[in-house]
Amino acid sequence: MKKGSVWALLPIGVFLILFLGGGIIAQDMYAVPTLLCFLIALVVAMLQNRKVSFGEKIKTFAKGIGEKNIITMILIFLCAGAFTGAVGSIGGVESTVNFGLSVIPPEFAVMGLFIIGCFISTSMGTSVGTITALAPIGYGISVATGFSAPLCLAAVVSGAMFGDNLSMVSDTTIAAVNTQGCNMKDKFKQNFFIVLPAAVVSIVVFVLLTMGQKAEISGDLSYNFWKIVPYLFVLVSAIAGLNVFLVLAGGTVCSIIIGLCLGDPSITFLTILKGIGSGMTSMYDISLISLVVAGVVEIIKANGGIDAIIYAIRRCVKGKRGAQAGIAVLVTLVDFFTANNTVAIVISGPIAKDIATEFDISPRTSASLLDIFASVAQGIIPYGAQLLAAGSFIFEGVAVQISPVSIIPYLVYPFVMALSAICYIIFFGGRSKGRKKEETEQIAQEQQV
Repeated sequence: MKKGSVWALLPIGVFLILFLGGGIIAQDMYAVPTLLCFLIALVVAMLQNRKVSFGEKIKTFAKGIGEKNIITMILIFLCAGAFTGAVGSIGGVESTVNFGLSVIPPEFAVMGLFIIGCFISTSMGTSVGTITALAPIGYGISVATGFSAPLCLAAVVSGAMFGDNLSMVSDTTIAAVNTQGCNMKDKFKQNFFIVLPAAVVSIVVFVLLTMGQKAEISGDLSYNFWKIVPYLFVLVSAIAGLNVFLVLAGGTVCSIIIGLCLGDPSITFLTILKGIGSGMTSMYDISLISLVVAGVVEIIKANGGIDAIIYAIRRCVKGKRGAQAGIAVLVTLVDFFTANNTVAIVISGPIAKDIATEFDISPRTSASLLDIFASVAQGIIPYGAQLLAAGSFIFEGVAVQISPVSIIPYLVYPFVMALSAICYIIFFGGRSKGRKKEETEQIAQEQQV
């Protein structure tokens, strides 16, 4: 094992000091722009490791930016922005919010956001796509009911992380299964067993958080059902298992067709195009931040920062429960320093597999722990794509900025999911049966094929 270099993690430390420290001092989390903080962190990364030339560091930075998962995420951002802009330009957000408030009692609206987020994210397999689609609706419910905007957005993020971790089409699930060498079905069953209690508890908590509050809905709650159809299209097509790009592109086209067929003189092809443009423009900041983060992380990795984390965790692993806890801590720390749960799983996967093999932990268990704790970390870091997307969106043609840090205290599901997984390790992590039986069954299945 490579010992790596703890000093290589300095750029992330600099970012956290600037971003969190500046926000706390100024009592405004946007006092110091996120992009500026990461650019300063990039400068720090460039100044490290003088044995490597500046040109090589630029190549490393470009390699991180060009990583497949990063480019895919950027494209999802743009497609999601186009969809939200299109559906918003025809009044879809307002109609959806009014419809929801007409059907669901106000005190259960936040719980409804969480459940809808669970369904959409499980179907599409992407938390970012779910958040960008539902964030305007969550904010609209906040405006209509008087509930805290961070609370409503936290319900959206919580639901999105449920599917990101559990969906069979999620890139994190695919990465976890492939690195651990287990069947998708086995991992789903094990994962579902661990996170189901967390989902139930989250529903109860969201109800309790809003039950005692009087949500007075004022104004007209009229809606046009046709304007809600694009969201239904996204939900149904996602459940059907369509690719996330086809889902969002189809939702955008559906919005255009419905908008033109409504006969409303205020809705024209030009206004819809402007809405699409505004929606995509609203994704520029988060896209640029994601690119810079990817480049900085690649430099940190090249300088041995990730190796230092892996080395420290590997040396501390003792016993079966300790091994599972080590896998959990490993992927959590890597995600904190990479801000990408799929990348964190890919990096942590090989060493997690070695730990699982040595301590007789079944592949489905190690895959589940990798996916769960990567999602936990990704769902709560304020500089991750999920919270950045939840804090920046277009609502009725106006750009809305919500501090990601203000959302964190209401992120019920990620925290309860972590607690549920920890309880699993404590009470079930000592079992020795499972791995050999699972491997025998897998070999038998392969022989049959």
